[in-house]
Amino acid sequence: MKQMLTIKTLVLISFLLPNLATFAQSVAENYPVNPASVEQPNVPRGEVLKFTFENSRIFPGTSRDYWIYIPKQYDPTKPACVYVNQDGIQWKAPTVFDNLVHKKEMPVTIGVFITPGRIKAINPQHALDRVNRSLEYDGLGDRYVRFLLEEMLPEVERQKTGDGRQIRLSKNGNDRAIGGSSSGAVCAFTAAWERPNEFSRVFSAIGTYTGLRGADRYPVLIRKYEPKPIRVFLQDGTNDLNIFGGDWWKANESMERALTFSAYEVNHVWGEGGHNGNHGTAIFPDAMRWLWKDWPKAVKTGATKNPVLSDILIPGENWELVGQGYGFTEGTAVNAAGEVFYSDIPNSKTYKIGLDNKLVTLPLYAKKASGTTFGPDNKRYVVAGETRQILSYDNSGKERVAADNINGNDLVVANNGNMYVTVPDGAEKPGKIFLIRPNGQRVEVDAGLKYPNGITLTPDQSQLYVTESTSHWVWIYQVGLDGTLGYKDRYGWLHVPDRQENAWSDGLKCDTAGRVYVTSNIGIQVLDPIGRVNAIIPLPTGQASNLCFGGPGFNIIYVSANDKVYRRKLKVRGANAFEPPIKPIPPRL
Repeated sequence: MKQMLTIKTLVLISFLLPNLATFAQSVAENYPVNPASVEQPNVPRGEVLKFTFENSRIFPGTSRDYWIYIPKQYDPTKPACVYVNQDGIQWKAPTVFDNLVHKKEMPVTIGVFITPGRIKAINPQHALDRVNRSLEYDGLGDRYVRFLLEEMLPEVERQKTGDGRQIRLSKNGNDRAIGGSSSGAVCAFTAAWERPNEFSRVFSAIGTYTGLRGADRYPVLIRKYEPKPIRVFLQDGTNDLNIFGGDWWKANESMERALTFSAYEVNHVWGEGGHNGNHGTAIFPDAMRWLWKDWPKAVKTGATKNPVLSDILIPGENWELVGQGYGFTEGTAVNAAGEVFYSDIPNSKTYKIGLDNKLVTLPLYAKKASGTTFGPDNKRYVVAGETRQILSYDNSGKERVAADNINGNDLVVANNGNMYVTVPDGAEKPGKIFLIRPNGQRVEVDAGLKYPNGITLTPDQSQLYVTESTSHWVWIYQVGLDGTLGYKDRYGWLHVPDRQENAWSDGLKCDTAGRVYVTSNIGIQVLDPIGRVNAIIPLPTGQASNLCFGGPGFNIIYVSANDKVYRRKLKVRGANAFEPPIKPIPPRL
C-alpha cells in the first residue's frame, strides 16, 4: 500500500540530500597521508626564505611574495635542480622535498614558490588592489615563462642561504620542473609548452584547462603540434567545478587523452574530490617521484598518433640551421635542380643554397626582393619593391623587367606561364591580386583581401591559395581556363597565438599529396586539401616568413625566419608550379 509523504518528511529529505552529498564528498576527500609528507626523524631539514619582488618589467607595477626552499644537501659548487610552484607554497612541498631528497628519490632541488602579482591600490581605504592572477596564470603565450626566465629565477640567484651560500640554479631544462593547482596548473603547463627546453616536467592539480583565457584550446593543439619533450602528471576529481568556463573534470580528461594520443610521458590520478588541494597534497610525493624518475636521463618525445605528422616527419630528423645574420629573410624559391634561393630584404642580397649545401651570395640578386619564384622557363622571378617591378634573371644573371609599376609582395608562375602577384596595399586600401600573362598583359583578378601575402597553386594548378596575413584565413580561388579567378572563399582556418589578433600567415607551398604548408607566427601550419589544420610544426626560433621544398628530391623543406634559414628533411615531395600539373589523391574527409 502506497503512503503519501508528509510535509515533514519532505522537509527532512530536502535537508538531508545536500548534506548527504557533502558527507559523500567529505568521505571521498579523506586521503591517506603519505609518509613523505610528514617530518621524519633523522632527515636533514632544508630552510625556507621569504622575499618580495617588485621590479618586474614584464608585469610592470606588480608586487609579489616568493619563497625559496634550499635542501640541506645543497652544494653551491653544483647548480641545483629547480621546482617552481605558482600560488606560493603548496602540497607540504618543503617537507616532501626533505624526505625525497634524503632518500634520493628526487635530485637535490631548490624550490621557488611564487604568488601572483598585485598592483597595489593608491588609496587602499577606497580602492582594491588589481589582482593579476588570471592574467598571469590563465593566459596562453610566453609572457609568464619569460618572467620566470628573465626576471624571477635571476632574482632567486641573487639571494643567499642563511649560512651565506650562493644560490645557483641549473639552466638545463631537464633539471627543471614546474607545478601548480587550478589556474596555477595551466600556468605551469603553459610555461613548459612555450619553453620545453627550459621546463621539462609538469605537475598539474585540478588544472583549469577551460574557457577562461583560451586554455580550452590545449587538447586540440597538443594533438596537432609536433610533440615536445615534456613529462606531465595530472590530478583531478569528478566533483571539480562545472561552471561558466567549462567542466574542469572533463577538461582534464581531455588533456590526458590528448597527451596520450601524442605520445607524451603522462601519468594521472583521478578521484572524486572537488576544487581544492586535498587530493593534490596526498599524491604530491608520488607525483614528484614519477616526474623525476630516471633523472638525469632526458625526457623524450614519443611517436604521435597524428597520421599527418607521421606521414610528414622522419623520426630523428630535426631542424638544421642553414645560415643566420642576413637581415630579414623573406622570399624563398627553388629551381628545377632543387637549389634554393632566398632574399635578404634590408641588404638587397640574394643567397643560393646549392645541392652541396654550401651557401653562395649572388651579386645584385635582386633589389630588395620580397617574393621570389622560378618559372617553367627556368628564370627566377622576383618582386622588387623599391623599384615597383617584377624582375627576371636567367642563369647568367641577366636582368629583365617582366612587369612595371606594380607594388607586389609575392608571386607564383604556373606551368603555362601565367604569373599571379599579390599586392598588399594595406588596411586603408584593399589588397589586390594581378594576373600577368606570358605576353605581358596585366589583369586585376581580385581585390578586397586585407593583406594578401603568400600565394601558390594546388598541385593540379586548378586552384590558387592566398594568405591573408592580417587574419587567420587562407583564401582559395578556382583558376579559369583564361587564367582569371573565381569562386573565392575563406578556405583554410589557421590557429592564432595568444595576445595576437591574426596568424600573420605569409609564404605557403603544397606537397604532391595536396597538403598546404603555411608559415605563421606559431610555425608551419599544415592544412589538408579541404582547409583544416592537421598539424603544426614549430621552428626553433623566430617568425616563419617563407618556405619551399628543395634538394634533389624536393623533400627538404627550407624555411626563412627573421634573420635565419632552417631546413629539415621530410618524407614528402614538394609540388612545384613550374612542373606539369599533378592530380593528388582524393583527401580524407
